[in-house]
Amino acid sequence: MPKTPYYITTAIAYASGKPHIGNCYEIVMADAIARYKRSQGYDVFFQTGSDEHGLKIEEKAAAAGVTPKEFVDNTVAVIKGQFDLLGVSYDKFIRTTDADHEEQIKKIFRKMFEKGDIYKGSYEGWYCVPDESFFTDSQVIEKDGVTVCPDCGRPVEKAKEEAYFFKMSKYADRLMAYYDEHPEFIQPVSRKNEMVNNFLKPGLQDLCVSRTSFKWGIQVDFDPKHVVYVWLDALSNYITGIGYDADGDSTEQFEKLWPADLHLIGKDIIRFHTIYWPIFLMSLELPLPKKIFGHPWLLQGDGKMSKSKGNVLYADMLVDVFGVDAVRYFVLHEMPYENDGVITWELMVERVNSDLANTLGNLVNRTVAMSNKYFGGDVRRGAAEDIDEELKAAAHAAISGTENAMGELRVADAITEIFNLFKRCNKYIDETMPWSLAKDEAKRDRLAEVLYNLVEGITIGASLLAPFMPETAAKIASQLGCPLRDINRLGQFGERQDGIKVTDAPEILFARLDPQKVIPSEAE
Repeated sequence: MPKTPYYITTAIAYASGKPHIGNCYEIVMADAIARYKRSQGYDVFFQTGSDEHGLKIEEKAAAAGVTPKEFVDNTVAVIKGQFDLLGVSYDKFIRTTDADHEEQIKKIFRKMFEKGDIYKGSYEGWYCVPDESFFTDSQVIEKDGVTVCPDCGRPVEKAKEEAYFFKMSKYADRLMAYYDEHPEFIQPVSRKNEMVNNFLKPGLQDLCVSRTSFKWGIQVDFDPKHVVYVWLDALSNYITGIGYDADGDSTEQFEKLWPADLHLIGKDIIRFHTIYWPIFLMSLELPLPKKIFGHPWLLQGDGKMSKSKGNVLYADMLVDVFGVDAVRYFVLHEMPYENDGVITWELMVERVNSDLANTLGNLVNRTVAMSNKYFGGDVRRGAAEDIDEELKAAAHAAISGTENAMGELRVADAITEIFNLFKRCNKYIDETMPWSLAKDEAKRDRLAEVLYNLVEGITIGASLLAPFMPETAAKIASQLGCPLRDINRLGQFGERQDGIKVTDAPEILFARLDPQKVIPSEAE
């Protein structure tokens, strides 16, 4: 029986520079969801990529003395390097400079034009270069005598040029009706309310979808002095990357995967994904994605990361100190479902020491050490007692709790459920006191059962943990001498066969860190 397909995407990274850890949070979250769905038996296709056109790229390339293509080639290598370092299991990395993508963007633009959804006019207003966004006089903000972008707060510049426009208002009522008919479409629901109250109810203005003031973009093939607006170009990656063809010759992969199950994006670009993108799809007569999740920001200390503030943390910087899975754990566990999360060196050290070194690492190390000390590494069934049922119940609660949380994209809550099981295993050690049982030969069967239950509980926990901390889960499985289990096989507590041995050389999963030694002096 064929597996059920599951198509998940992230926003594609803007190729203007190295992504910081706040940017990388999204790709790690998407990776955790993709890995979890694979473990459930889904046929997952996970796409990410890079957004490589626009005035900002053109300006940065000129400043660096290279062509725009040379600039983005170098930057994309850095972006992929950060993603790969974090163990991201994407199936495709699409670039908006890919030839097949560029060909389809030209076709899409032409199709919308021929349908009458795009028309030629002229634009006069404000333009934000960093955000590649247009604004009217009523939308921009005056701050300290400077006209700034309402989204990012940076200065905007006056723009006047010939342009093509998309008739957004044509589809506004249809989009509002779709929101009402599909309450699950935008998550969290507060994001939907923002879009309705701030954009749809006041009335959508036609969107400028081409530029003539710069060249670094995809040309409008029937009017070559125009290049396609970067957001129409970038958003369409979700369909071009899986084989969409505007002329009706789409691939089997596209037919299989579209509509996407989940677009995972930052809350700052929710407008583009929940207003512009659905309307573009309506114009193309394509179904809308099933769900768009606008996640919160990961803040450095008390503010949003920015190079101008000098408060930027990068993945490779953190991995050098804490390791890949500790960084993955932190960004996934510390991000609330709806509100912004905070990352600091101090918080990282605290979580490594308390959650990873103590709760998890110490548990695995003690269990392996006791199995070796008392039974030469052999793990087998013994004599059960009523208290064992409480540990089994905790394992089942972790399985169902993780499943429920992941079903709602509450990744941090899922990890909490898993660590609740590890904490319960530690409590089980305190309750059963294996060192005391070992002193009485008559209780040897009871000691065997206790250690068996511990190994089984940890195996279930590690299997649940694998999507979030894959390297750590694999190390735990290796130390316990058994493979990780698919999510669908976790319900059977006691699946481990007698006679399988744990390793005789336990490895410390996470060492406790001295804050004085790992926190940079300038961050103190």
